[in-house]
Amino acid sequence: MATTTATPTALPADWRDFLALTKPRVMTLVVFTGLCGMLAAPVPIHPILGFTAILCIALGAGAAGALNQWYESDIDGMMKRTAGRPLPAGRMDRQSALHFGVGLSVFSVVLMYFAINLAATIILAVSILFYVFIYTIWLKRRTPQNIVIGGAAGAFPPMIGWAAATGDVTLLPVLLFALIFLWTPPHFWALALFVKIDYANAGVPMLPVVAGERNTRTQIGLYTLPMVAAAIAPWPLGLAGTIYGVSALLLNAIFLVLVAAVTFRNSSPGDKMLPEKRLFKYSIFYLFLMFGALVADRWFA
Repeated sequence: MATTTATPTALPADWRDFLALTKPRVMTLVVFTGLCGMLAAPVPIHPILGFTAILCIALGAGAAGALNQWYESDIDGMMKRTAGRPLPAGRMDRQSALHFGVGLSVFSVVLMYFAINLAATIILAVSILFYVFIYTIWLKRRTPQNIVIGGAAGAFPPMIGWAAATGDVTLLPVLLFALIFLWTPPHFWALALFVKIDYANAGVPMLPVVAGERNTRTQIGLYTLPMVAAAIAPWPLGLAGTIYGVSALLLNAIFLVLVAAVTFRNSSPGDKMLPEKRLFKYSIFYLFLMFGALVADRWFA
């Protein structure tokens, strides 16, 4: 008697699964830095246009997240941290995720073009394409420097927000781009240190997996130094005032202390990686507070 093996099919996805595809936690930081870039610009923007621009940034970030999960559904299923996402969990089929991501990408770019301006549109389009093709498809599975180069994708939002208000890009948004770009390696490698087994099991060449913990700790320290320089630079350059300057000095001093605790320590089997976890958590608040200080300096100084 012949037997047949049923092929598992994805369960019907609901709105929460589509929301999960957009990586809402990551989107929160993207939207916030984009908004701060807009509010720090010297030219005011009409509230409706400003809302539209931020909506486009959010949709673009969500689209990039969806396309990232579409392409990486195989390795997401191998990692404990990501196994519950809609695709590896079987709550959605890959075609739906692809159509959702592409549609959201096109809509965000087209809306930005017709509602805002060409400069913001170009930067938004570049950020989506960079994250999907350069980081996700090209770098992620090929090199331990994936997060270094790919980090540029997450650094574009303040430039987009600034360009939406002004129609151009000057030195300050470039420094904000540099801040996020240089912040990404210490932020992400701190995470990678305590989830490296996940990456190793999935075959993703994150730095702790291919170069070891000692090298990763050293790289965290090395990338933090130019990050601090980029963070403080707007103050002595006259691009930001005292509120930002004092906040930057304090926040970066704390960052350096936490980085030193990670860089100059040796872990052992069974280590709970508490310094790494503290650095990772603080690094998120650090970026929120740095950009918040920039807006406070612009509006209340």
